[in-house]
Amino acid sequence: MDIKRVIIIVLDSVGAGEAGDSVEYGDWGANTLLHTLQSNNWLTLPNLERLGLRGLLFGEKGDYIASYGRMKEQSKGKDSISGHWEMMGIVLKQAFPTYPHGFPKEVIENFEKLTGKRALGNKPASGTEIIKEYYALHKETKNPIIYTSADSVFQIAAHKDVITLEELYRMCEIAREEVCIGDHAVARVIARPFIGDPEHGFVRTAERKDYALKPPQQTTLDLAKKSGRSVIGIGKIHDLFAGEGLTESIHTENNIDGLNKTVGKIKEDFEGIIFTNLVEFDANWGHRRNPYEYAKGLKDVDDAIPEITLNMKGTDILFFVADHGCDPTFKAHTDHTREFVPLIAFGNPIVKNHYLGLRKSFSDLSATISDIFNLQKINGESFLQEIVFR
Repeated sequence: MDIKRVIIIVLDSVGAGEAGDSVEYGDWGANTLLHTLQSNNWLTLPNLERLGLRGLLFGEKGDYIASYGRMKEQSKGKDSISGHWEMMGIVLKQAFPTYPHGFPKEVIENFEKLTGKRALGNKPASGTEIIKEYYALHKETKNPIIYTSADSVFQIAAHKDVITLEELYRMCEIAREEVCIGDHAVARVIARPFIGDPEHGFVRTAERKDYALKPPQQTTLDLAKKSGRSVIGIGKIHDLFAGEGLTESIHTENNIDGLNKTVGKIKEDFEGIIFTNLVEFDANWGHRRNPYEYAKGLKDVDDAIPEITLNMKGTDILFFVADHGCDPTFKAHTDHTREFVPLIAFGNPIVKNHYLGLRKSFSDLSATISDIFNLQKINGESFLQEIVFR
């Protein structure tokens, strides 16, 4: 069967059980999907269940309408970039640098010299909390708030009335290109604009911008683009790949907006890949350990599935995957959690009710897409022959 289009929807941080090496990351016992379901007795996900959710999570037999399984990450770390890169063929042997005690003196001094600003904060922190802590000094001095987290990130927060978006983005570009390099090449420099005041509260705006490292080698996205196909990134995809390998990038406001824009693109005529990231699971609910809102987000995805599948063309293939975990009930920390991730493959060409098992690498998805489009394989083992009718 001649497959022209692949749709990949990444449920950012929706892990499906602690990985075998999760103890090395302090994450033993994490299970984002299971614990979200257990914490919300009202939550039903009939469409995801029809696709094989209970099969991949609990091993339950059923009459599922998709092929389903889980994937194991080979890359070191548990961040969005390593997860997405591995799905597109790049396996990282070394984790990105992290800064549990803040950035070293040479990094901050270089940032201050090149930007002409003093750095406020410089410690790992919750973004919402460090904004409250340093807002008065930020407003008085007009200097940016610098912080990190357990992830490999250099984050710059600024109130839009204190530092303009243009200036904030300029500082981030300097940090990406001239500060966070070499041994300090963090995975992402992130612009964190916010609004509000101490009395009414602060809100981080949707004008967040991520400045990711460029992938160290070509990905399956690059190969698809070079073959003349469309490669459409929706949501955070552009940021995670530094724009590499994409023919079009579409900004989203939230998960529902991302789902709506995915449906809009599915309705269009093109050949190639739609690659969507739904970031609210991670950024808004996982790190903030909010299982109720996390559950509502899963329900939003479940409710959108009928419209997604109704608009798919006859030979389209839809993949639901994730990039890591971020268990909203996990108490040891508020970081991502090292987990296996779900893998669901659906479409007219796809064998129904087929268990794909535990794939050895996220890059098996890359290898499968390479098989679909007859591209060079970078890494991984294709499961295409398992899931398509012959």
